[in-house]
Amino acid sequence: MFETRSTTIPVSMEMVKKAYRKVKANHGAAGVDKESLETFQANLSGNLYVIWNRMSSGSYFPKPVRSVSIPKAKGKKRELGIPTVSDRIGQQVVKDYLEPRLEAQFHENSYGYRPLKSAHQAIAAVKANVLEYAWVIDMDIKSFFDEVDHELLMKALERHVPEPWVKMYIRRWLESPSQQSDGTLTQREGTGTPQGGVISPLLANLYLHYVLDKWVIGRYPGLAFVRYADDVIIHCRSEAETKEVLAAVRVRLAECKLRLNEEKTKVVYCQDYRRAKRKEFINKFDFLGFSFKPQSIPSNKGGLFLSFGCSISQTAQTKILTGWKQQNWQRRSDITLQEIADYVNIRMRGIIRYYGKYRLWTLRDLIGHLEDRLTKWALNKYKKFKGSYKKAYRWINEMKVSYPGMFYHWTLF
Repeated sequence: MFETRSTTIPVSMEMVKKAYRKVKANHGAAGVDKESLETFQANLSGNLYVIWNRMSSGSYFPKPVRSVSIPKAKGKKRELGIPTVSDRIGQQVVKDYLEPRLEAQFHENSYGYRPLKSAHQAIAAVKANVLEYAWVIDMDIKSFFDEVDHELLMKALERHVPEPWVKMYIRRWLESPSQQSDGTLTQREGTGTPQGGVISPLLANLYLHYVLDKWVIGRYPGLAFVRYADDVIIHCRSEAETKEVLAAVRVRLAECKLRLNEEKTKVVYCQDYRRAKRKEFINKFDFLGFSFKPQSIPSNKGGLFLSFGCSISQTAQTKILTGWKQQNWQRRSDITLQEIADYVNIRMRGIIRYYGKYRLWTLRDLIGHLEDRLTKWALNKYKKFKGSYKKAYRWINEMKVSYPGMFYHWTLF
């Protein structure tokens, strides 16, 4: 029994309001109750009161999560679990309560979904490590969010969370079934945390903190690693060391009821100007949308030298080009160049700021594809070019000179 609302479960209305503001800022789709954020806001004070009343009294029970399939590479799909708006707010309350405590425990080389940590920081760490370490284990954990073991996760939680109410709500979220589009409910049966839940990334980081981070530090203190959620890169000094570590990782994951995706996990040799060529080994890996591979880099003294650097991956570039192709604006003669710019600029700012972070010139091929589409649009819209690609391309360049700020990429390239 709960003794009193105020002392046993210290959830205040202000905590609920703060959580709501964060959930609202992140947007998100409706859950199984089909209640959108806009609908929730129509009775905001009443809905927030219900969440506070139930969470602070112990009578809060989450609804099932809505199962949604999103496409992945090579025709595969990933299952997301979308909680209701109310459940996302409830999860945010507990996340805000727990996060500072758990953050104090997490390793500095864990970057995913953490305050003041970013993908760019993770990429920068890998960039620095491949200069020092000649070998990489590019790890892929198979179906991680689906296979997290509830009892092992609760055991990790016990180390840092004495409050029964926190553990009670987390277990209720873990055990919430998934509801398919036809209404069928799928029970979790002791494994999985919905990829799409507000608190799932924090729980995933806690799980992998004990499964991998502390284990690597304790067993292989001379190695370096970078982890972004369940994307893991381990840096080794020799071929023999790499084989030993990879074999040990397989055993460790099995002990923690996880497994490697053997098809995607690989050993990579980081060849540069200091290291002998090894044709028998892969010399490329992708991480967070970047490809790490041998690249010819301009030297400050003139000429080129071979470095193991990074640039936008082919997978990421193909995804961007596919998006442009699906929009098909190059065939729309009813729109103006400024309207195209307004649409493209919103996306290009994010693309360039992310993928052009280290070497902007590595995006020149992508920019070339965009310029090609602009030229084809001009050909379709203006009869004066008489089907001449060369004339349409020249006109686009004239517009670039006359209106250099129209397209975001024109200010940079």
